[in-house]
Amino acid sequence: MSYAQHGRSVPDLLGGLVSDVTGLFRKEIQLAKTEASEKVDQVVGASVSLLFGAVLGLGALRVVLAALVTALAAVFVGMDMQPTAANSLAAAIVAVVVGIIAWMLISKGLSALKASNLMPNRTTHSLAQDADVVKEKF
Repeated sequence: MSYAQHGRSVPDLLGGLVSDVTGLFRKEIQLAKTEASEKVDQVVGASVSLLFGAVLGLGALRVVLAALVTALAAVFVGMDMQPTAANSLAAAIVAVVVGIIAWMLISKGLSALKASNLMPNRTTHSLAQDADVVKEKF
């Protein structure tokens, strides 16, 4: 069968293919824009959570830590330790424990912001499928 028997010439078929590919490309660009916007929202949301958590946590943490240092120092003084040494040891112990907790929270926030979590996976997958379709048509 020739192309003429189907009612379409080769230039018409190529024009249709170009039109289809152009439309597909426009849809992919729109998908990429939408997905990029979602990823930006994800970064902003994670950043805002980190910021507010840090600000609020610092205020509350200062009060709680001061109370813990005072209570721990009182225990050490009750064990016949000199008050200055008791305060220093209590502050060091509390600082190490809080430092470990802070490190764990910061690590969690940074892992949420890793580049691999922010890749436009749907767009990448869709573009690969589109490329396969275009290859099949040629």
